[in-house]
Amino acid sequence: MKTASDLVAAAKARVKEVPVADAEPAIRAAQVVVDVREADEFAAGHLPGAVHISRGMLEFRFSGMPALQSRDIAIVLYCKTSGRAALAGAALQDMGYLNITNIAGGFDAWVAAGKPVAKPDIPAFE
Repeated sequence: MKTASDLVAAAKARVKEVPVADAEPAIRAAQVVVDVREADEFAAGHLPGAVHISRGMLEFRFSGMPALQSRDIAIVLYCKTSGRAALAGAALQDMGYLNITNIAGGFDAWVAAGKPVAKPDIPAFE
């Protein structure tokens, strides 16, 4: 029986990963940067310009969004530490997407490197 760690290791062997130090050029070249974490994680802070598509909805959202239909679009994925992003990248490869990059170490590595973080503006209720 395979464990979650086994599945992540197999996905990481298939999907290109870039270290945080090389992530910004990959992000600039991408048509879409996708945060596959949960909604509360995304709301607490995310990469500037990223869109939120949780891992559980990834295949459905990519199938249903015309802007994401082209199989050769450049996609950068990330999650908290890179496991969910690796699984997401493998799933997108299985769907025929050709240009997928994951950020090694995920959001935690991004923050540790002092990279910019976007947070939604919360309205003041006074």
